[in-house]
Amino acid sequence: MTNHPSYESMLQKQLILPQGLLTSYKRMGMNETELAIVLQLWRFQQEGVNFPTPAELIHFLTISEEECSMLLRALIQKGLIEILDEKGPDNIIQEKYSLEPLFARLFQPETKPKEKKDVPKESLFPLFEKEFGRPLSPFEIETINIWLDEEHYQEDLIKAALREAVLMGKMNFKYIDRILAEWQRKGIKSVKEAKNHGKQFRNHQKSNTVPASPKRDVSLYYNWLEDE
Repeated sequence: MTNHPSYESMLQKQLILPQGLLTSYKRMGMNETELAIVLQLWRFQQEGVNFPTPAELIHFLTISEEECSMLLRALIQKGLIEILDEKGPDNIIQEKYSLEPLFARLFQPETKPKEKKDVPKESLFPLFEKEFGRPLSPFEIETINIWLDEEHYQEDLIKAALREAVLMGKMNFKYIDRILAEWQRKGIKSVKEAKNHGKQFRNHQKSNTVPASPKRDVSLYYNWLEDE
């Protein structure tokens, strides 16, 4: 009896893909590298890995980890993949990549693209990464998208809030979120209004300053977490 590989076992390892993905990825705004990332995400999911890291993905790609992170952000920006929370073993919440938005768009009839407002700009993510001195986590990327898509904060105000956090040495997303929420509560809608608000606060602080032992002058900038 001739030895030969088990074709049944080979076929069980095949990856099933919709043909339209290969014919429509360009229409959906993807390039070939982004398509390869999508295919790898789908393969990882079939193997039970729902949230592969860029370091894991690049073992099967010809790009760097940094470029992989950038393209994952781009796919999230384009609304083709999203990050969801799901309960794992012992009811522990885990993150996962979902390709449902991509497949939903793939099987929907082709229509004229609608204009989107407050779409995240690629320049915003590198700015945050530059100030934080590291790549953003998927959760932080989602937070910025929520600020733009759900909270409808202007991009210029987000940058201004980031600057306030840098000046105060409070480099965390919670602090920036509190700044933006405070500005929204007070009806501040422009960078100019934000600057004027800060100037008024500083003038008020200076007039009420009591001489004390030398320490960091927090009156220079608005302490957005003062009430915590």
